Order: sequence, then structure tokens, then C-alpha cells
Amino acid sequence: MTITIYGITTCDTVKKARVWLDNHDVPYRFHDFRAEGLDAKRLDGWVGKVGWEKLLNKSSTTFRELADKDKQSLDEKKAKALMLTKPTMVKRPVLEVGDRVLVGFKPEAYEQAVR
Repeated sequence: MTITIYGITTCDTVKKARVWLDNHDVPYRFHDFRAEGLDAKRLDGWVGKVGWEKLLNKSSTTFRELADKDKQSLDEKKAKALMLTKPTMVKRPVLEVGDRVLVGFKPEAYEQAVR
């Protein structure tokens, strides 16, 4: 089973998730949005599984710094364009376990997903 965790290295929640995976001897690949970006096909897959509302982190610094006109009238198309332009707006971490997608970090959800 392939496990990939997506996020940025400076995110505290990503750090907690990676420590959890390491402490539970779960092999994974880390994908850094800042270094490797985010492609539209992957984002479309996530949106199809969990919805754009769950993926778009409206409390992120990047989102809060947007102009008001960019925050208004959000729909799937606009939200995906924002996340592709600035992947730091994606709620972190995103964990892919096979064909499953988890957004955020909850130890109990990770436990169920990786076992």
C-alpha cells in the first residue's frame, strides 16, 4: 500500500502527522507543496473524494491575505483555481492511503487508515 502525505515542512500539523507515522513505523513519502507544487489532476481527485469545502483552508494565512473579491462567491471552480495557484491554501496534511484521502490529522483516523 502506497502512502503519501502532502503539506509543507513548516506546518505544525504536518509535523505532528509525520511524527505519528514515524513512531508507528508507517513508511510514507512526503510531498512538499512548496517544493513540488500541486497538479490539477490530483486536486480534482481529492475534490471528488472529500469536496473542495473540506480542502480549502479558509483560516490559512494565504487565504486571509487574499483580496476580498477573491474570497467572495467561492465555488468549486474558483476554489480549485486558488488552491492550484497557492497550494498553501490546501488544508494540511492530506494523506493518501491507497485510494483513500484524509484531510487534517487525527491519530485515530490515521490508525484506521494505515492498518
